Amino acid sequence: MSEHGSEHGSERGPARRGRNIRVRTSRMEAFSDGVFSIAITLLVLDLAIPDVAAGKVGPALANEWPIFLAYVVSFASIGATWLNHTTITEYLDRADSILLRLNLLVLFFVSLLPFPTHLVANYIHSEAAERIGVTIYGINLLAISAFTSILWHYAVSEGLVGRDKEDEDVRALTAKLNPGLISYAVGIGIGLLAPRVAVTLYLVIALFVLIPFRAILRWIRRPRGR
Repeated sequence: MSEHGSEHGSERGPARRGRNIRVRTSRMEAFSDGVFSIAITLLVLDLAIPDVAAGKVGPALANEWPIFLAYVVSFASIGATWLNHTTITEYLDRADSILLRLNLLVLFFVSLLPFPTHLVANYIHSEAAERIGVTIYGINLLAISAFTSILWHYAVSEGLVGRDKEDEDVRALTAKLNPGLISYAVGIGIGLLAPRVAVTLYLVIALFVLIPFRAILRWIRRPRGR
């Protein structure tokens, strides 16, 4: 009886730990998706209807272009980060306490992005203030990219990635994350001289992640049936 109970307990222990690990990973993903959703929704709060006469709505909306530009760039940047983050969580087999805390740092800077977005939208017509706003914006994007990369490198180094994942896939994701750090660092430098060029660069970086170039090329090259 005791032997049976001991065997049953030894089998149940690892199984329970396995379930806890899976639950921890699932909770991390669910919580992260919630933060991404809230951050991307908060960006809309800067979009407002101009208080002008009916005949001047068009010109008034045209004058609001900095707000729309800031919204598009931030929406694309958060969307690109979410895509990378989703890929990382799909590759994870388990999550430890350090990984969870690194993930919180990623989410901290993601949730902070609406603030520098507001700075860019409001100060883009003032040269001195524009430079400060775009610099803060670039630093925020760099921090998001840096901690996303750190999150992934830590997961790989600690063996938290599923063993069923191909080495080629792991290397491909690593190669995809690393260039973003250099690009954002370059963008910050450009922003000190030409803030609007830097904002455009940030949009290009995000679109590079959002647009599935390889999938599009495969679709174009795919043989078509007659």
